[in-house]
Amino acid sequence: METTEKYHFDVVRWFSVAAVIYLVFGTLVGVLIASQLAWPVLNFDIPYLTFGRLRPLHTNAVIFAFGGCALMATAFYSVQRTCGVKLWSNKLAWFTFWGWNLIIVSAVVTLPLGLTSGKEYAELEWPIDIAIAVVWISYTVNFVMTIANRKSSHIYVSNWFFLGMMIMITYLHVVNSLAIPVGMFKSYSIFSGVQDAMIQWWWGHNAVGFYLTAGFLGIMYYFVPKQANRPMFSYRLSVIHFWALTFGYVWLGAHHLQYTALPDWTGSLGAAISIAMIIPSWGGAINGLMTLSGAWDKLRTDYVLRFLIASLAFYAMSTFEGPIMSIKTVNALSHYTDWTIGHVHSAALGWVGMVAAGALYHMVMKLWNTEMYSTKLINVHFWLATVGTVIYIIALWISGIMQGLMWRDYDAFGTLTYTFAESVAAMHPYYVMRVVGGFLYMLGGVVMLYNVVMTIRQASTYPSTSAEPARA
Repeated sequence: METTEKYHFDVVRWFSVAAVIYLVFGTLVGVLIASQLAWPVLNFDIPYLTFGRLRPLHTNAVIFAFGGCALMATAFYSVQRTCGVKLWSNKLAWFTFWGWNLIIVSAVVTLPLGLTSGKEYAELEWPIDIAIAVVWISYTVNFVMTIANRKSSHIYVSNWFFLGMMIMITYLHVVNSLAIPVGMFKSYSIFSGVQDAMIQWWWGHNAVGFYLTAGFLGIMYYFVPKQANRPMFSYRLSVIHFWALTFGYVWLGAHHLQYTALPDWTGSLGAAISIAMIIPSWGGAINGLMTLSGAWDKLRTDYVLRFLIASLAFYAMSTFEGPIMSIKTVNALSHYTDWTIGHVHSAALGWVGMVAAGALYHMVMKLWNTEMYSTKLINVHFWLATVGTVIYIIALWISGIMQGLMWRDYDAFGTLTYTFAESVAAMHPYYVMRVVGGFLYMLGGVVMLYNVVMTIRQASTYPSTSAEPARA
């Protein structure tokens, strides 16, 4: 068996633990702001704790703090194992770790203060944007050079997905963040009007497509076969999945701007290609699921594998739902409603969160050369995450469709049947339901953090290769 001394794994350990900590922090902020929508008194009349200030902190914490650390941990771990060499530069990897965490701290400070560019998923101001570009490029260069030094001619498919993410996010971030500074923490985008909107959603949807999809597919293609101890069902299908996603996803951003000042044909193009993207997305999901052909019994006892396989079901569901919502007739009902929020969270909680959790559990055991402290707690986490996600998205599906129907319902005289305030009042029970779902998901993160911490303590107590047996 390979030992950790063969590779640079210390930085991977730190990224892994940081990811679990940020999972708890990000979901905690999410539960707080969801509660504020149900009970506005929870703003406490403190400007730094208002929904408008904390909502971008929530999105940055779960996407860039938790998601980023999970991506960096898994990429640095898997590229060494698949290439059979150490990271090109251990020092550069540590620079990436500390730089990324410094960026996260700066987000925690600036966003509650209201220092924001106002751009979705790109709220951080220009000095932090420059730091993001520098740190992200250090991450990318280290990954690319490690592949360049590989011992085999073959580049495993997970590395292609990670590479696609790194290259795309570099220029997406740089172009969308181009701005004219007018102060230390104030700038204005160089784009204006409809061009600004188009660039923003070219970035926004491709952040979903490459950061939260391609990157986490890189995780899936490495950790599902490893955890199942079986080869990927179809390597050819994985290559088709990669190239179809890479060339298709970049066209989808315009479907966020149906019925706006954006030219009508751009929305139609975005919707048409969105529908086409169901095919490679489902191909990838089926590829992952079919890897368990003849070994489905493993799901009875392997709770880590449950996370990975359940995430693929959510991936298939959300990559079908999104394209359907992009169709103009559906979008006329769903646009600006909670249905969109439900869709985002079916992917974020169900796909991204669960595939990352499965990979992190797998890595913790390998990195510390021990079994998990408690396999039962992994199962508890799985059910808290699954039930929490289902409650959350069902609440927002109902709330969102109800919103859309109430907003466009007319009486016999051609006037609106309901006021906006009446639609807000009707949503209240579903907002409470969302808080319950989000709280369960956050609780799962707390269980995971406890389990990981106890596993690391167990490993340091029993440092030999024959670690203490996992608790039942």
